[in-house]
Amino acid sequence: MKNLLLLILGILIGAFITYFYFSKTDADFAINAPKGLISPEQIKTLDNAYNPRYKLISDSIVTREGGDNRSSWYGLDQVRDYLNYAEDEAKQRGYTMDGVRIYLGAHPDQDGKAGYTTMFFVPTGKLVKTEASMLNFSLQNGSSDIPDGEGLDMGGHGYPPSANYPQ
Repeated sequence: MKNLLLLILGILIGAFITYFYFSKTDADFAINAPKGLISPEQIKTLDNAYNPRYKLISDSIVTREGGDNRSSWYGLDQVRDYLNYAEDEAKQRGYTMDGVRIYLGAHPDQDGKAGYTTMFFVPTGKLVKTEASMLNFSLQNGSSDIPDGEGLDMGGHGYPPSANYPQ
């Protein structure tokens, strides 16, 4: 009889804890703002500061209707899928992925026209080591690119490609 009462008490306590654990609403989970957020005004400042460089490139290299790309657009599912894929790929290569680096590049010329500027993601991380350390003496902001890690490109361009912020 005593064991039966302990079993019932255990089930009740388990049900009680489960109820409170799973009954949390989205408001109970705080979403923290990431480091490095900038305001729309700062975005406009950065975008406008790029204008002289963009004009130099567009006037001398990319002379196509609509101008060169100023932005790349990636869907949320595409970015999430890429991050999951790249993290899994990094593990298979013996790395711990800790971020991405975004590079500015250009597609090859086609049919005598200069290729559009693009932005692409490359996974970054650290090689998993068997020796552990409690202190991190790294002063570098971010990790190295993962060798042979696949990147993400082919985002959509602006409309028109030369459009400034906001689009």
